[in-house]
Amino acid sequence: GTDVALLNGIMHEILKNGWEDKEYIEKRVELDTYEEVKITLEKYTPEYSEKITGVPAEDIRKMAKLFGKAKVGAVYFAMGITQHITGVDNVKSIANLQLICGNVGIVGGGINPLRGQSNVQGASDAGGLPNVYSGYRKVDDKNIHAEMSKFWDSDLSDKRGLEMTLAFDKAYDGDMKAFYIMGENPVLSDPDITHIRKAFDNLEFIVVEDIFMTETAKLADVILPASTYAEKRGTFTNTDRRVQLLNKAVNSPGDTKDDWEIHQLIANKIGLNWSYKDQEEIFNEFIKCTPQYGGMTYERLEGSGLQWPCPTKDHPGTPILHVGEFVRGLAKMHPITYKDPAELPDEEYPIYLTTGRVLQHFHTGAMTRKTKGLNNLSGPHVMISVEDAENLGISNGEKIKVTTRRGSITTIAFVTKRMPKGTASVPLHFWEAPANMLTNNALDPISKIPEFKVAACKLEKA
Repeated sequence: GTDVALLNGIMHEILKNGWEDKEYIEKRVELDTYEEVKITLEKYTPEYSEKITGVPAEDIRKMAKLFGKAKVGAVYFAMGITQHITGVDNVKSIANLQLICGNVGIVGGGINPLRGQSNVQGASDAGGLPNVYSGYRKVDDKNIHAEMSKFWDSDLSDKRGLEMTLAFDKAYDGDMKAFYIMGENPVLSDPDITHIRKAFDNLEFIVVEDIFMTETAKLADVILPASTYAEKRGTFTNTDRRVQLLNKAVNSPGDTKDDWEIHQLIANKIGLNWSYKDQEEIFNEFIKCTPQYGGMTYERLEGSGLQWPCPTKDHPGTPILHVGEFVRGLAKMHPITYKDPAELPDEEYPIYLTTGRVLQHFHTGAMTRKTKGLNNLSGPHVMISVEDAENLGISNGEKIKVTTRRGSITTIAFVTKRMPKGTASVPLHFWEAPANMLTNNALDPISKIPEFKVAACKLEKA
């Protein structure tokens, strides 16, 4: 939960030693915002940052030198960076670092978010977000709203939708009556499961479209069996914006159908009269209203695919974004100060709790936990430090109770030198000891993403 303090400490040291890319900043950054950032960074000496983060000041200096003096530096981050009440601040701080070092819009550099699931990038590109149409065009922009209403010959809403986390709050309060859930398992994956289950109890109608029975599907009134990636044709978009053509490898079992077929059947039941023949026809409609994909066709995607923006049929695609200039012109930097997580350890709950993954399993285990060999390799546990285990009189493999203000789980102690004293980590995959029984549903004020990565807990011998 102290990423901002660490990044600010690194930037402080880079500026102090003159390792910033002065020419790049002069050409490509709004200088008034750069000056604001410099003022904010003044107090974040390595020693000051160490007090907040626990990372030794000398390590911060070494990191700053290694990164600041590198010819090119790339930053890759996964979802954990955003799963804080300061998630947006964390990403803006990474952007500040990369702009100071001149690492955006060049080969091998960049700010590279690694997506949490296959085709999250493609789903977002296609408008699978509550505030945009496809191509990230805002639903509350009057011109775009008029254009899309005309394109689909339909009176579309110009109101932003609800983020998923807020939708559950609405259900909890009784203001939302029905959910249609595709390929999600929020009963296990969302924070404060007690809150989530109460929200589901308040719903009048639940539809789940998925490939396996999940904890969420068990609560559904209707289950619609979908097909997997290997059973259908279509496109997947990678985190580097590469759109790849997916070819069907095997037939779907039983009465399962592709997502588009399911949606078309429902659409026609409510009188919309859709008549798409296949995925390619849908893709050809999609590219007409999505400028970044405008030059793509299934034929052009054969082989290694294309990277958007690819606006015309003769465009080769765009391997690197922001070369030469940014879409907005000059880059805007943001002065970011460190803020505490929503919940810190105290006398009653003295241990930091974080959540994460293990190599053997994926998300809520809807697929991986059906594999006996993977279950044999890894099961429910909590990782704790050697010092905390000794203080509690707990040995490796013993049962341990983990409690936060939201609830408790009993699981197996995994005692390891990899965990620092005062921190415990629970993997999120296991329904037998669900991490999200414990996590805090405090949200980032901008992205509305929950603070999965920091809570306060206590540990007891079970």
